[in-house]
Amino acid sequence: MVSTPLKTADLDSLNMEPNQSISAYGTARSTVTGKPLSGEELRKLDAYWRACNYLAIGMIYLRDNPLLRDRLTPTHIKNRLLGHWGSSPGMSFVYTHLNRLIQKYDLNAIFLAGPGHGAPGILGPVYLEGTYSEVYHDISEDEEGLKRFFKQFSFPGGIGSHCTPETPGSIHEGGELGYSISHAYGTVFDNPDLISVVMVGDGEAETGPLATAWHSNKFINPIRDGAVLPILHLNGYKINNPTVLSRISHEELESLFVGYGYQPYFVEGSDPETMHQAIAATLEHCVNEIRSIQQEARTTGVVKRAKFPMIVLRTPKGWTGPAVVDGHKVEGFWRAHQVPLSGMHNNAEHLQMLEDWLRSYKPEELFDAEGKLIPELKELAPTGDRRMSANPIANGGLIRRSLRMPDFREYGVKLEKPAHIEVENTKPLGVFLRDVMKENMTNFRVFGPDENTSNKLQAIYEVSKKFWIAEYLEEDADGGELSNDGRVMEILSEHTLEGWLEGYLLTGRHGFFSTYESFVHVIDSMINQHCKWLEISREIPWRAPIASLNLLITSTVWRQDHNGFTHQDPGFLDVVVNKSAEVTRIYLPPDVNSLLSVANHCLRSTDYVNVIVSDKQSHLQFMNMDEAIKHCTKGLGIWDWASNDQGVEPDVVMVGCGDVLTAEALAATVLLWEHFPELKIRFINVVDLFKLQPDTEHPHGLSDRDFDSLFTTDKPIIFNFHGYPWLIHRLAYRRTNHKNMHVRGYKEKGNINTPLELAISNQVDRFSLAIDVIDRVPKLQAIGAHAKQALLDQQIECRHYAFEHGIDKPEIVNWRYPH
Repeated sequence: MVSTPLKTADLDSLNMEPNQSISAYGTARSTVTGKPLSGEELRKLDAYWRACNYLAIGMIYLRDNPLLRDRLTPTHIKNRLLGHWGSSPGMSFVYTHLNRLIQKYDLNAIFLAGPGHGAPGILGPVYLEGTYSEVYHDISEDEEGLKRFFKQFSFPGGIGSHCTPETPGSIHEGGELGYSISHAYGTVFDNPDLISVVMVGDGEAETGPLATAWHSNKFINPIRDGAVLPILHLNGYKINNPTVLSRISHEELESLFVGYGYQPYFVEGSDPETMHQAIAATLEHCVNEIRSIQQEARTTGVVKRAKFPMIVLRTPKGWTGPAVVDGHKVEGFWRAHQVPLSGMHNNAEHLQMLEDWLRSYKPEELFDAEGKLIPELKELAPTGDRRMSANPIANGGLIRRSLRMPDFREYGVKLEKPAHIEVENTKPLGVFLRDVMKENMTNFRVFGPDENTSNKLQAIYEVSKKFWIAEYLEEDADGGELSNDGRVMEILSEHTLEGWLEGYLLTGRHGFFSTYESFVHVIDSMINQHCKWLEISREIPWRAPIASLNLLITSTVWRQDHNGFTHQDPGFLDVVVNKSAEVTRIYLPPDVNSLLSVANHCLRSTDYVNVIVSDKQSHLQFMNMDEAIKHCTKGLGIWDWASNDQGVEPDVVMVGCGDVLTAEALAATVLLWEHFPELKIRFINVVDLFKLQPDTEHPHGLSDRDFDSLFTTDKPIIFNFHGYPWLIHRLAYRRTNHKNMHVRGYKEKGNINTPLELAISNQVDRFSLAIDVIDRVPKLQAIGAHAKQALLDQQIECRHYAFEHGIDKPEIVNWRYPH
């Protein structure tokens, strides 16, 4: 049912006028000339592609009669028709031709499906090359297995309509669009022999993350890295709208990708015979061009920015499907996006159209009597690990090597007394990361949006500079820390960095990402998607564990003296808490030694998203290394040196969670003892946020008995928290003493403030906390009026001082815990 060919140019030349927009389909036209396929090769490749398309339609429609051995009846059709046809034939078309090149050149290649709804176009060839049946033994390569294969697609208890983790060879689901390019580039860092072919949907190409990710080609070192071959799939439409890039002129489209630094090649048309020749010639040319670039760099040892190839493939949406349904255009239009034909159970005309459509692929020529793909087609696919669906790189845990780790204890701060010295918390972490990188120079990278120096991690540049392969200026030598052999990846796009890191981790390597707390929200949804991927992957026996995604959030809300209100938002923690307890961890280490202990643990872990919150400024230090290790192992605990309730019931429980918030809570206890020396205070610090949840809700959660022992069952709890206060209530709402838990945190009050003034505005300062205790402890309510007034006076004085001098009072800045 291919649409009627329209006027086109010859295969051997694009032959296009300036500003000409291409919307016609028919005989192929392509930039690369030649007809590399013999008649026999062409026949077999077309048959293999027909088999892929047949399977794609079968997945959407059929629950029985998988090979059309009988006439199609309504009982053979699924009751709910779900899935997406539109981009599937284009993707299986490319996949089929990549298999040819893998066999011819023994390529090490993987395939990333960018279009969000193109899974049928990938699942088909994955099944045909045998991998699917190898990992799912009940989905056998015969008629019964094919029946199960069809039925499970978009069916309860089966698989989704994207390239989910259940899809062998997949590392990118495409459920949320925009990340395929950055994921692809992450896979080839430090993978010199890998070619990652990424199919980019033209709807996906309209997203901001993808538009920026094209610049990833400027971060490839052709000596040590592999190559990405992007294929922009222009099929013209999204769900029911045209796509931008399909409606601009050829000249403008070519200029766009030349401007991005690529060498674009075009393949356009719909006639299968000429399109097979065109894509075969173009893909082979691109593979050889990539190899030539790499060979030159690896032979000469000269690292320079290369103009890597990319392909623009224009085919009709829903290619080879029904041309017209009920008088409406389908093939080559948005109506082909999802399910082109519906109403099978009560529309005999549509049922007949479906049968004709399925039979147009001639399944009787493709599958033998048992339902297996015939041998002459089976041999077109690579074997073993060379199959893109079985490449171990796409199941990165199989090739993951544990990091060689230095002893984190050697990087800590020596401490004689708690809360007596200040240290920049993240600076020693930078030294630790430096040595982690030094020991793992081919499988560990650090990622950050131009902020690693700002975040005090600059020690990493002592062993590896920032990667830079673009133009250098003379002044760059003065502190620029740039190198075309660098392993620190910096670009201002958090989206691109996160995509690189995820691609790197999913293919068996390790990484560390730091960013400002206010900007981590940029990648909220990417973290969401990665969490979902990990959660499903943990349930799939053949998916091996990958290194955890380790994310340092710094430059935090409480130290935004100069940036102000726009940079004050600790809400990323709320986003992470929404995800599965099986894959999320949140740590708020209050000092250097606890930060190092947490970082060491996170770098050794697998299959988690680890979020570490630690500010980069100078902060009081509370624990020596041995104490920090014990404290972090427990996740929370009583600080005996800051408590005076030993052997008796406390009058109040004071809790600090976060560096600044812990210091203010400590200062509040000292103020209270100055006014009420006999007041019994239990001081608790929380590092592992999920300890607050019951153990029935999170693996790290405390049992109710242990929680009650620490926090009491009836005493006031003043909880000073780094983030939004309601998050603590959400985690602890089922606890016995929740009604007495009074959480203080950020309440969207701030601007250009001194640290203490910002704390006062949000009622997390020492004075507000001490007053809160007076109001909550029954025996202080009658005798505390004078103390409350004195504390209020001090608070007012501090505010006035900040407004007059622009800094906090010296006794605040230099406060130390008395011993």
